[in-house]
Amino acid sequence: MIRREGARLVLSGPVTLANVAALLEEGRRHLAEGVQTVDLGEVSEMDSALLALLLAWLRDAQAREQRLAFTNLPESLRTIAQLYGVDRLLPTS
Repeated sequence: MIRREGARLVLSGPVTLANVAALLEEGRRHLAEGVQTVDLGEVSEMDSALLALLLAWLRDAQAREQRLAFTNLPESLRTIAQLYGVDRLLPTS
C-alpha cells in the first residue's frame, strides 16, 4: 500500500512479486507529481521485488532529472542490495 504525505511516499505492508506491478504504477504517478522521498519503515514483508521496484522508481526519477531518496530501508533489503552489488545505487536520507 502507498500513502502520500506531501513530497513523501510511505510504503507499507508486503512488497512481493505478487503485488509489485500495481505498486510500480501507483508510485510512478506520485513521482510524476514531485515525490522526493520514499519511506520504507512500514514494509512488513519483502522479497527481491522491493529492490527492483526501488531501482525502477529511481530510474524514472533520474529520467525526469528529479531527486529521489529512500528512508528506513529494511535490513533484509540492504542485504539483498549488497548481494547484488547495487547497494551504492540506492540514495538514502
